[in-house]
Amino acid sequence: MAKNTFSWLSFFIRLLFALILVYASYNPSGTSFYHWAQEAWLAEPLAITPALAMSAIVLLIGWTIYLRATFRSLGLFGLALAFAFFGIIVWWLIDIGWLGLENVSIFSYIALFILAAVLATGMSWSHIRRRISGQADMDDIDE
Repeated sequence: MAKNTFSWLSFFIRLLFALILVYASYNPSGTSFYHWAQEAWLAEPLAITPALAMSAIVLLIGWTIYLRATFRSLGLFGLALAFAFFGIIVWWLIDIGWLGLENVSIFSYIALFILAAVLATGMSWSHIRRRISGQADMDDIDE
């Protein structure tokens, strides 16, 4: 039986992989899968390469793992609460003057970070809930 320990390091590893997944998929700098695929799609002739196809599959696998775990652990209501929580933090930072509304690129990075944070929270939520409440999910029970 695997040891079920969860720590801050466990959460930050999940966050790191979520950040890689999100920022590799899209980021405002122009160096992301989205931009790569867009250039290939608009090229004459269509320039889809094996590297592009493999990257798409690897990203799709990552998104499937993170989204499935997040939806199963948080649910729709939990997702709404998580996005509201992080959204209010951004609103608060704007309200106290630490963030300005003039730079769209910064807001894109912040929105992508929030998405990664929600995905990491979703991946970690079953462990967090078990540590807080002592209750295990049915998926966690060994026979």
